[in-house]
Amino acid sequence: MPGPIVVAGDDVVLRTVEHEDAAFLQRSCTDPRIRYSLGSIHHRSRAQQEEGIEHWVEDDGNAVFVACVDDDDAPAGHPDEDETTPVGSFSARHVDGDRAWLAYWLVPEHHGEGYGREMAELGIDYLFSNYDVHGISAGAYEFNDASRGLLEAMGFTQVARRRESRYIDGDYYDEIQYDVLRREWEDD
Repeated sequence: MPGPIVVAGDDVVLRTVEHEDAAFLQRSCTDPRIRYSLGSIHHRSRAQQEEGIEHWVEDDGNAVFVACVDDDDAPAGHPDEDETTPVGSFSARHVDGDRAWLAYWLVPEHHGEGYGREMAELGIDYLFSNYDVHGISAGAYEFNDASRGLLEAMGFTQVARRRESRYIDGDYYDEIQYDVLRREWEDD
């Protein structure tokens, strides 16, 4: 059964991560269309993913969600499996500190439908509403125009470039770092 819905938008909901989500979340480290954009260089088995859920999701310093597109008739709370379709993941580390670090991904078959922006905005609103962070940071590799464009469209400011920071699929790539401060987000 999918986890409970934490926050809902027009088309996307963020729900808690459950052990049954391991197979879906494993795509982030096995599907090259997702993995390379995240800079993930190591594959993870299902068992490793399940073990990671134990540490990553249950750590109070992290906020981790599965982004879903829900059936219009799905009830609030705990939707049934046939009432929800996972489309991505939204997470933030260091929510217990001054600055959270954002990561998100969307399965390629749902790119271009507006789900990524809604997922990110819901998650960022949730972080600023529920945690005492001063700002949120994020990074995107130079070749990931979609993610860089999304961050810039949401009001994030480019603050740094780590040159040739990651070796991905046969070449080194720069990582562009962004951030948004609470007052900037709330003023928009």
